[in-house]
Amino acid sequence: MYPAERHKWLINTAREIGRVSVSEASAALGVVPETIRRDLDQLCSQKMLRRVHGGAIPIEFDLLGDQPLNTRDSSAVTQKEQIARAALPQLPSDNGSIILDAGSTTGRLAAIIPSTRRFTVFTNSSPIASTVATHSSCDVHLLGGRLRPTTQATVGNVDALSRLRVDVAFMGTNGISVDHGFSTPDADEVATKAAMIASAHHVVVLADSRKMGAESTMRFAELGDVDVIITDSGVSPQQVEMLQKSGVEIVIA
Repeated sequence: MYPAERHKWLINTAREIGRVSVSEASAALGVVPETIRRDLDQLCSQKMLRRVHGGAIPIEFDLLGDQPLNTRDSSAVTQKEQIARAALPQLPSDNGSIILDAGSTTGRLAAIIPSTRRFTVFTNSSPIASTVATHSSCDVHLLGGRLRPTTQATVGNVDALSRLRVDVAFMGTNGISVDHGFSTPDADEVATKAAMIASAHHVVVLADSRKMGAESTMRFAELGDVDVIITDSGVSPQQVEMLQKSGVEIVIA
């Protein structure tokens, strides 16, 4: 196989599955791992892929780091709005309780909670707390702690979360992969997210398709800790199949 053919295969595999590994590519293409590493280094220098431990991921995953909330809120707007609408059936019955994790997609869900519905809402996001309190009949509780300017999320509230038991937690994430689960860059937010998931009977992750296959620095949950992932139509059939094998329900908005 010529280098150009290998490069095409590597790029297509990364985009379809979310990542390409050196060992799997070596076996599939019948070349030594050193050849694949050189191929990946070349593709990364051309900004076609981004190197990670053991392989590479699509270059667009560079956008999924610890970006300011305003930056993230202006990206993939249509997909996030579709995901938020698809999440409405996951809301509990009236007088139930929910957690809304800080994030741009969970923020869109907060904005469309029907004004006639009434829940007890816990959130670590001051913008989300304000949105829900202003536009709904819900009883809103803003979790205290240190406010992270980048994400506008409060952290350091694990103890308070450990005393909660809610019907549904709606979570955000920076990355979702079979090997690394659900991940995000900041250690304090990891602790808060893990505590939110532990406090909920039902866990729903809202994530646009760019997050599929991406891995951020720190894992806050395994795939088996989550009940439902709601994403958009940009997710590939291969990614859906891999996630479903873990027992997670996939809803495509």
